Amino acid sequence: MQIFALLATSDAAFNLLAARWQMGITLGAHIILAVFGVAMPVLLLAAEWRYLTTGDPVWRALAYRWSKVFAVLFAVGAVSGTVLSFELGLLWPEFMARYGPVIAFPFAMEGFAFFLEAIFVGIYLYGWNRLPPWTHWWCGVPIATSGVASAWFVVTVNAWMNSPQGVRFENGRVVDIDPLAALVNPCTGPQTAHMIVGAYMVAGFLVGSYYAGALLRNPISIYSHRAMTLGLLLGTVMTPMQFVVGDWMARRVAQVQPVKLAAMEGQFQSQAGAPLRIGGFPDEKSRRTGYGLEIPGMLSWLAYGDRNALVNGLDSFPRENTPPVAVVHIAFQVMVAIGTLLLLLSLYVFIVGLARRKIPDGPIFLRLLAVAGPLALVALEAGWVVTEVGRQPWIVQGVTRTHDMVTAAPYVGWMLVVTVGIYTVIVFGTIAVLRQLARLPMPEETRAA
Repeated sequence: MQIFALLATSDAAFNLLAARWQMGITLGAHIILAVFGVAMPVLLLAAEWRYLTTGDPVWRALAYRWSKVFAVLFAVGAVSGTVLSFELGLLWPEFMARYGPVIAFPFAMEGFAFFLEAIFVGIYLYGWNRLPPWTHWWCGVPIATSGVASAWFVVTVNAWMNSPQGVRFENGRVVDIDPLAALVNPCTGPQTAHMIVGAYMVAGFLVGSYYAGALLRNPISIYSHRAMTLGLLLGTVMTPMQFVVGDWMARRVAQVQPVKLAAMEGQFQSQAGAPLRIGGFPDEKSRRTGYGLEIPGMLSWLAYGDRNALVNGLDSFPRENTPPVAVVHIAFQVMVAIGTLLLLLSLYVFIVGLARRKIPDGPIFLRLLAVAGPLALVALEAGWVVTEVGRQPWIVQGVTRTHDMVTAAPYVGWMLVVTVGIYTVIVFGTIAVLRQLARLPMPEETRAA
């Protein structure tokens, strides 16, 4: 009975914990669908373009199959995205009341982008065998561009939460709102680029990973080989770009969120010529990060372009204003470690491709690629942990604390339980539908030597 009473309580500390868990679970699930919403149309267009330029029916079969997969993921993503919009009002009513006028513009623009995408998704899916081939292909272009636009506008809201501008505060109220200044804030450029490039990268490796597994089971399938090639090319092209964008993002974090940078690197003491840590486990009691490899001066150089630059450590900030260091540092290390492995895999693909004029497809490589997709997804989730947990205890960096914005209503615990149950059904239902699609026979299953 005690647990039922706890789930129905309106205790502020419990509400904060339950609301955070609910947002974390639903965002973590939605981000996977968002990745495919951004990247899958590009793969669709590439496969259909190859059919239109070569006349090879295998490319058409691939594009047609992927359009069905995209339809399922788009429908589920639309539902999960709607849930998130309701959660903002239900779990964080004070945040929406205070900052709704600031973030309304990007959310409205995201809505327009989504509506445009939904219209052309319907036309594209219905248009198979009904529209002229090239007309049908062009109907897919707005889907790809709208998916990117939708992601861009949504991420600008989070970027504003990390580096708020375009507003003035008067007696605790938000006044003199400049929507465009809020939209194009210091974190907008690097953070939106980081997310969009990451979406292409992760989706590419996930697609390549799935079809690498299929090739291990049936090495002569031309369908699986071409599908793997398209996914792999998208992932490998985007991976080096992501490192460039990631460096841009890290430098911006150093400028506008130095406490987050300190947590990411486990840097407890302010230090000139601060080292870059590879690995390590932060200990907040002893205020040190042990068991890691340190490269002297490298953090100062990466953050400020000067090996002797001063990097503010966590000791430069009040403890009540610092995030959970171990969570942020470990998540950041996981993201960078996986990204490095994917970069090495991408370089191998480039080298082999240039030397042999073909994509690697040996058993060892296929096994590595089969693992690369899930690892890329782990890196994506870890990156969002760094972004969100690294901003704590603030919901709007340096302005408003998270615990001040959570709802005081009861039954937040029950909302969490019900949400987890519904999302569990949705996840397993989506997987079941996709598996059923995967079982449908293809027009061919052989690949010429």
